[in-house]
Amino acid sequence: MSVEIRIATDDDIERWNGYVDRSPQGTLCHEYEALQVQAEHADATLHPLIGFKGQEPVGLFPIFEIEKGFVTTAFSPPPHLRVPYLGPAFLNMGKLKQRKRDKRQERFVEGCFDWIESELAPRYAHLRTSTAFEDSRPFKWNGYDVTPEYTYAVDLSPDEDDLLMSFSSDARSNIRNADDDAYEIEVGGDEEIRLIVEQVRHRYESQGISFGVTEEFVLDLADRSATGAVRPYALRVDGEFVGGILALEYGDTIGRWLGGVRTDADVDLPTNDLLDWAVMSDALDRGLAAYDLIGADTPRINRYKAKFNPELRTYYSIEYGTWGMQTIASLYNSVK
Repeated sequence: MSVEIRIATDDDIERWNGYVDRSPQGTLCHEYEALQVQAEHADATLHPLIGFKGQEPVGLFPIFEIEKGFVTTAFSPPPHLRVPYLGPAFLNMGKLKQRKRDKRQERFVEGCFDWIESELAPRYAHLRTSTAFEDSRPFKWNGYDVTPEYTYAVDLSPDEDDLLMSFSSDARSNIRNADDDAYEIEVGGDEEIRLIVEQVRHRYESQGISFGVTEEFVLDLADRSATGAVRPYALRVDGEFVGGILALEYGDTIGRWLGGVRTDADVDLPTNDLLDWAVMSDALDRGLAAYDLIGADTPRINRYKAKFNPELRTYYSIEYGTWGMQTIASLYNSVK
């Protein structure tokens, strides 16, 4: 029996978040409400593809269609918003033996490609998977260019003392020796989201890097997420904001999404070490399994992240373009 691919019906949408929760590849940004927020802020048309084998769901694949002039493009996630992962999320695959699992995944992915080609005919497409996505072969077999990307994730299974002991000596020293009375860290709300996004924008633009994430996008994502959460960790000294991290939490994982940039405040504190430790300590208290540091492809930044003794994890950037379009696509600033 073949895999049927269709746009999610109203009944499918009612079950969508439950499917995301069941999928190993599911993330906060796969939630249907989060997909709607992404579409609105990317000026894109959302196509929530879903696949069935008989009555059994086998996968979700949200696609965002963006038209520029007479050029149609397809993304998952959409450009500019710096959503870390999206792409396909499989269902009911773990129970299958390898041969059947390979065949079903291949048929699901090929069915989605057939739908995208027949309904959208994009001249350029770019996808970015989650770290739980392990098999990129169906994309290669269908003519897509596949590039492995990397992130770091801290295992939160040890207790707090053992976790801290696994860090580098400078990280341990920075966390242990900071004067607890000199600062406070809280999980804030809308005000802290705005402060963190503005700080990150200022830092990027000071380096000549475009930063298209708006406060409104993050606020909408935080407000409308169904079961995940956007958690703004803010560090203050004498009541003044110094720095922060916007963390995305879903299931048993919390991720270091935006923030943790160098502060301009004149304070004698290891601000980012303290913020990262606050996220991890909070996650430990709530029984989470991992802290995704989101990214391990920049040597200078990697040196900072590696001091938390993380594990290296892989995800994939997947790209397709007709002649000349991959160069034009760089104008969207969309692939990283």
